[in-house]
Amino acid sequence: MINIPKGTKDVLPQESYKWQFIEKVARETARVFGAQEIRTPTFEHTEVFLRGVGETTDIVNKEMYTFLDKGDRSITLKPEGTAGIARAFVENGLVNSALPAKFFYITPCFRYERPQAGRLREFHQFGVEFLGSYSPDIDAETILLAKTFLEKAGVKNITLYINSIGCKTCRKEYENALKAYLNQNYEKLCPLCKDRLNKNPLRILDCKNDECKKITEGAPKILDYICDDCSNHLETVKKLLDAVGVEYKINPNIVRGLDYYTRTVFEFVSENIGAQGTVCGGGRYDGLIKELGGTDTPGIGFAVGIERILLLLENTGVKIENPNKVKIYFAPMGEAEAVKAFELVSTLRNSGIACDCDHMGRGIKAQFKYADKIGAEFVAVIGSNELAEGKVKIKKMADGSEQTVEFDQVKSFLEKA
Repeated sequence: MINIPKGTKDVLPQESYKWQFIEKVARETARVFGAQEIRTPTFEHTEVFLRGVGETTDIVNKEMYTFLDKGDRSITLKPEGTAGIARAFVENGLVNSALPAKFFYITPCFRYERPQAGRLREFHQFGVEFLGSYSPDIDAETILLAKTFLEKAGVKNITLYINSIGCKTCRKEYENALKAYLNQNYEKLCPLCKDRLNKNPLRILDCKNDECKKITEGAPKILDYICDDCSNHLETVKKLLDAVGVEYKINPNIVRGLDYYTRTVFEFVSENIGAQGTVCGGGRYDGLIKELGGTDTPGIGFAVGIERILLLLENTGVKIENPNKVKIYFAPMGEAEAVKAFELVSTLRNSGIACDCDHMGRGIKAQFKYADKIGAEFVAVIGSNELAEGKVKIKKMADGSEQTVEFDQVKSFLEKA
């Protein structure tokens, strides 16, 4: 037997309806905010992620699935959605479309990391990217879209944390202060953070190593260093969130894990999915489009892991109803009756009613067992008497009640049931 690769998962029929629910909520939420779907390739030239995500990130350094194709081109399976969309925005001249351009995506992503609950090597994201506006109100709208999606999906008891990591100008002053502080504790840093110190010291604030966490607790806070423009931008975002009743907390240690972020960064965090509590994260990335060869175009977005949302709903006891169950199963008791059952099933399906009939030549008792296994709401028995009278005996599986219905009235009966 050939087993599934480590870090991947089959989504079986008894689970797939939950995915369909999350995807439906994502699409509907994006629609009412004016976002349209964009689909980018599953793999890109590796340079897209080197220039977009950043060469000092864990994703690029340790987690990307990168290989040479038959033309000796370096290709990478997408580890996240934003860089590919930025590339598509530049390549397809979307800067000439109506701005801000509002996109959403639902896509598989790939990262080689240690599999754990809600975090696999192949995982799926719902994400949103709004491109073209420097205004803080687009930041607030992006955050509100994320909150709306989470609430409509059934997620409860989550906390929104926001921060500003400034612009390139003011962040430089902060990086110098952070380096000076961290150099005093250099020997206690983990090997990875020692390497990060001169390449991208902000990434040390995001380190999960316990000793590094202790060190960064006393580090200078970036909000003490951001310039007036960045400070005013954050204050306006806060004012807008206050205006629409979105509660938040300021967390000066949020830097996010990707190099392209500027100014506003945010996370929605839950305590119900273990140590890795972030269920949604995002922020502003005003330099990414230019970095990938486009004009100077600002952007902001977020991504949500679908597996993590499903795990969170399961851990908090949220039930998702299965809308795909068979409404009625026809149980014929002979060959002529089977032909009639097939005819009725075909007619009902044309009207959009989910139904089925026997395809295995089972006896009536076995057919009832099968109907129960597939969750059929009703079972309609067709014997010789029913066939002769042009009627069917319909049994409601939940309570055993029965009703005789004429063949041409079955559709009407089911629509009222």
